Amino acid sequence: MVQEHTARFVADKQIPASPPPGRETGVIGWLRLNLFSGIANSIVTILALAFIAYVFWAIVPWFWNSVWSAGSLQECREIDSGACFAVIRERFQQFVFGFYPAEERWRPLLAFILLGLAVWPALFSSAPRKLLIFSALYPLVAYWLIWGGEIWGPVGVLVGFAIGYAIVRYLPVPLSNVMDEGLAFLASVGIGMLAAVLWFLFGVVPFDDALSAIIPIGLEPVESAKIGGFLLSLILGVSGIAASLPIGICLALGRRSNLLIIRAVCTGFIEFIRGVPLITLLFVASVLLAYFLPPGTEFDLILRVVIMVTAFASAYMAEVIRGGLAALPRGQYEAADALGLDYWKSMRLIIMPQALKISIPGIVNTFIGLFKDTTLVIVIGLLDPVGLLGPIRADQNWNGIVWELYGFIALFFFIFCFGMSRYSMYLERKLQTGHR
Repeated sequence: MVQEHTARFVADKQIPASPPPGRETGVIGWLRLNLFSGIANSIVTILALAFIAYVFWAIVPWFWNSVWSAGSLQECREIDSGACFAVIRERFQQFVFGFYPAEERWRPLLAFILLGLAVWPALFSSAPRKLLIFSALYPLVAYWLIWGGEIWGPVGVLVGFAIGYAIVRYLPVPLSNVMDEGLAFLASVGIGMLAAVLWFLFGVVPFDDALSAIIPIGLEPVESAKIGGFLLSLILGVSGIAASLPIGICLALGRRSNLLIIRAVCTGFIEFIRGVPLITLLFVASVLLAYFLPPGTEFDLILRVVIMVTAFASAYMAEVIRGGLAALPRGQYEAADALGLDYWKSMRLIIMPQALKISIPGIVNTFIGLFKDTTLVIVIGLLDPVGLLGPIRADQNWNGIVWELYGFIALFFFIFCFGMSRYSMYLERKLQTGHR
């Protein structure tokens, strides 16, 4: 009988993993996973690629044979059959500045450069915090550069804000001796706002006239009728975006307030604005708003439109932020109370930062919609980029040209809207604290 011998082997090290199949990695693996993962996906991919190829085949020759130097559409057609971008080259300055005086166009250019400096500390944490002072002053600086006139008008507006701030800063202390601390603060806010509004209505003009007679410092005035093109779109869009966020935050907090009057006023404002089309508000800014001002008061049309556009965007912004506040767990509010924080500190330090982070997609979506809606000002006679198409196409030299003009305007809005979208994605990644 032969005894069987069994050899025993014990692994003394880890066997390295085998490489995945070649068709599961690299470009081939990505294509299989994302484009050809099944029969249905493969059919859709092939149809989509065929459509893209068809569009590409039709558009590329149009761009490739484009004409950039010609004096009319007829000359373009005589040179080549592609796109006639010569109209963009000839009317580029008008697209950017409207009918702004040529010798003064350095002013809006300087305002645009300073805009980058003003938004830097607001968008990126790497910027020096002291620049926020310039960010707060930038609207007055930009207004003076673009519209011109004496510098004392913007300084007078700044004095009005200083008056309101001083009242809100120092009045609650004496008022707290006769009423509740929270009511004292709200009363001081109301008094400060009233004082600032009264100063704006009745104090700025005499202040401007008096100092202008003593120390005349100013730029050549430019009326609003000459402001148009992309400059007008940027004025309306940037103003509405910058002002609607803080106002929307206040409206959202007011709508959730326990004080009946504040909650009713904020709710009524939000529901009324959201229930009215923006075009209607623009007509109100153009025609009716002047009837609510003191007799003889001259209120610039573009500034009236900025007010209405800001009010419209603020109402939608308030609902976006209210959704972020409602999404927070109740425990966050209880934790703030457990730390002994009052209402304002809890909102500033705990609740509002989290609500804004949750609401980033909705906030940016509102900003993008607002920026595109600036083209509606054409209905009240303001010549934004779309409004300029009428005078350009009415020119006999360019009568009949369409796609090049609308494509150029679409590219402008796409660049700015895509930039806002990418920044929101960057901000979401930067503020991401959870685990996926």
